[in-house]
Amino acid sequence: MGLVWKTIPEEMQEFIRLQKVFFVASAPLDGRVNVSPKGLDTLKIIDERTVAYLDLTGSGNETAAHVLENGRMTMMFLAFSGDALILRLYGQAELIRPDHNEWHVLLSHFGQFPGIRQIFRLSVDRVSSSCGWSVPIFGEATQRDELTNWSTELGESGLAAFRDDKNVVSIDGLTTGYASDDF
Repeated sequence: MGLVWKTIPEEMQEFIRLQKVFFVASAPLDGRVNVSPKGLDTLKIIDERTVAYLDLTGSGNETAAHVLENGRMTMMFLAFSGDALILRLYGQAELIRPDHNEWHVLLSHFGQFPGIRQIFRLSVDRVSSSCGWSVPIFGEATQRDELTNWSTELGESGLAAFRDDKNVVSIDGLTTGYASDDF
């Protein structure tokens, strides 16, 4: 059965570090819930109450709009091999962009990736596990390179134009706070 903690226990931190994919969920106060899968080496545990993930340019920017509106975020991790487990981190998120005074400090936790858009820092106030008995077992996961190749091919000016076109307003009409001169 599931357990609940106020901080991320060390054994759960290790579980998180081993995951090849994680999911981010957010929602506006009135509108659609958004769930996004994330991969690559874009998640870092800062301490037992804080995680951050490096957000790369993508087709939408729903999470930014939701975090700016209300800050709510949930992250979910699934064991696709080994013992069954689902782990969720709940808390308040903060949007960190290049003009934020902590940008360079947080960015230093991550490797270099093309298409870096922003960082989300989650202040965790609840950690919960559940059995995960229905999650299938998969073989060894390998990372895709389509996103990084696409970002490299577009280049900085192409990414700025793409963000201006696709990342300024959420599907519910909320601002994402994005401005191309931030980058």
